[in-house]
Amino acid sequence: MAHIETMEQLAGVRIKLMRGTPDQQPASSEPLLFLHGAGGASIWLPFMEQLAGRFELLVPEHPGFGDSETPDWLSRVDDLAYYYLNVLEQWGIPRLHLIGHSLGGWTAAALAVKDCSRLASLTLISAGGVHVRGVRRMDNFLGNPEENLRGLVHDQKFASRLLAIPVSAEERERQLKNRFTTAKLVWQPRSYDPHLPKWLHRIKVPTQLIWGEHDQLFPPRIGEEYENRIPGACLHLLPACGHLPPIEKPQETADLITEFALGNRQQGAPS
Repeated sequence: MAHIETMEQLAGVRIKLMRGTPDQQPASSEPLLFLHGAGGASIWLPFMEQLAGRFELLVPEHPGFGDSETPDWLSRVDDLAYYYLNVLEQWGIPRLHLIGHSLGGWTAAALAVKDCSRLASLTLISAGGVHVRGVRRMDNFLGNPEENLRGLVHDQKFASRLLAIPVSAEERERQLKNRFTTAKLVWQPRSYDPHLPKWLHRIKVPTQLIWGEHDQLFPPRIGEEYENRIPGACLHLLPACGHLPPIEKPQETADLITEFALGNRQQGAPS
């Protein structure tokens, strides 16, 4: 199925939006909203193609990332969470399935803490935002681009294939912009919010957690902490996978999301 990319004015900010829809009737009337990680959302991934085969899939590029505008008010992850609450209000979608990866997972969790009234379900993939004392994490601001990518991916042959893909000058500019905005959002404290864990009990929607078993950036112990603090949450560990399940294990990740969304769709929706 084809996807479309548009620049849209959403909640006062001009951002890029990728949208994919099935060729036939969606499996659910409730769309999926995917919030990307620090690497941005410059391309339509096979993982996204899998999801768009069953659902309407919405993939915005966050304010401050890629081709999207950078607003003056953007300085913390909570700002992104409030921004997307405004976007949901503007769209007027009564119910959707929210999915967030890494920085996007942190944003999705912060959004759900504040207001989950429009959420049919929540999926956090290798999410940041939570600190567990004694758990060692890689610092992706210290290494060069190759070192960082190799630290994010478990299969180093797969990492080598990714590194061999040519990168245009325009894409390198996007990557620098993404890195700068990420640093502004997560620099101190590094990649977590000390206040987030105490409010995770407010998330009262079906929640699943998907984690790479070998995630070095946010190790599985962080996923366990999310599981312990969100009522009813369930953690799935993907073997032979690092921090990038949507890229390293696209089929398995898409299957988990699809099954979870269909299991939590509104009664009477298409099957």
